[in-house]
Amino acid sequence: MRRTVHFQAPERDAHGPASGQQQGQGQTRRPEPLRTEFGFELPRGYVDESGTVHRNGVMRLATARDELVPLRDDRVRENSAYLSVVLISRVVTRIGTVEDIHPGVIEDLFASDLAFLQDFYRRINAEGHTRAAVNCPSCQEEFTVDLAGGRLGES
Repeated sequence: MRRTVHFQAPERDAHGPASGQQQGQGQTRRPEPLRTEFGFELPRGYVDESGTVHRNGVMRLATARDELVPLRDDRVRENSAYLSVVLISRVVTRIGTVEDIHPGVIEDLFASDLAFLQDFYRRINAEGHTRAAVNCPSCQEEFTVDLAGGRLGES
C-alpha cells in the first residue's frame, strides 16, 4: 500500500508574514504541499515477460536511506556503475501495471530509458521539479518542457 505524504511548511516572504497567514484585505495564501511522487513516461518503455510495453510510471522522492543502502549491496561493491540500477529500483514505485520494481526490472530497461530515469531522479531530488529549459533548433526561441511525460503539443 502506497501513500503520498504532503508536508506543509510556512513559506516566508521577504516582505510579509508566513504563507497561510493574513496578507491584507482578508486574503490568505496557502503553501503548495510538497510533492513526493512524480509521474513519468519512458521514451521506449519496459517490456515485461509477456511482451507488454509499459511506459507510464511513478518515482518518489529519495530518502537518505535510499542513497545509503545501495552502498552496502555486494553488486555495487563489485561494480560501482550498478549503484544507479539499485538506487533507481528503490525510488520507482510503478512502471505501467508493474508494481514490484527491483533491480532486475531496471536491468531490463532499454539504455535510453535508464538514462531518462537517472536524469529524472536528479531533477526531482536535486532541483525539485521536472521542467527543463530548451531552445528550438530552428528559431532559437527558448521555452520550458516538462520531462514528466506527455506528447509534443500537449499541455
